[in-house]
Amino acid sequence: MCCVTLLLPSVDANIADLADRARLDGSVDVVAVDMPIGLPDRGRRQADILARVAVGPRRSSVFMTPVRAAMEASDHASAVVLNRERAGEGLSVQAFSLKPKMLQVQQWVRETSLRVVEVHPEVSFAQLAGGVFNLRKSTWAGAERRRALLAGELGEAGAAVAVDDILDAAVAAWAARRVARGQALSMPDPRQRHSVTVEPLGGGFADEGGDRDVAGGGGGVEFAE
Repeated sequence: MCCVTLLLPSVDANIADLADRARLDGSVDVVAVDMPIGLPDRGRRQADILARVAVGPRRSSVFMTPVRAAMEASDHASAVVLNRERAGEGLSVQAFSLKPKMLQVQQWVRETSLRVVEVHPEVSFAQLAGGVFNLRKSTWAGAERRRALLAGELGEAGAAVAVDDILDAAVAAWAARRVARGQALSMPDPRQRHSVTVEPLGGGFADEGGDRDVAGGGGGVEFAE
């Protein structure tokens, strides 16, 4: 097996378990994760900024990664204060609710021997389409356009999760394949590094073939598209 995308928390509660399931079908070259890998100490990650530019009118779909201190805060109110102090902006309840998954990913990437890249599906779709397009996945036209771009079998997981999750997972796997083939673009290039408590390994942002690779939980950031 070339690549796999670990994007569906509704299917497997633990990312390590999902990775183990994927390897039951054979070896895995690259894992693509639609979750920030590498939390900044201050300010915004260059990968997030460049991703917003890449998707143009869909820029609101790009998640601005909170600072590490905010994600380690015990409650949302404290996280808002910390993020505002260190990044100049607050933090939504929705973003803070990702804390368990986000910290789980940070830990897992330091422990796994797999190559892991962080992906942003909308950047990948823009690359697939040959340019930005303003069609939301929640619309019929947006979903059909993305499905046409992928033009392939999406697998059995289609019965277990929402349409937008399947589309995102499929394009992330496509991006991971491009990473494995050495066709990825880095956003930024060279990768940005953050001071972290984990050893950088190789995670990142994978879009159509580029890759926002942060190696192991927070070191650098790449975009795979």
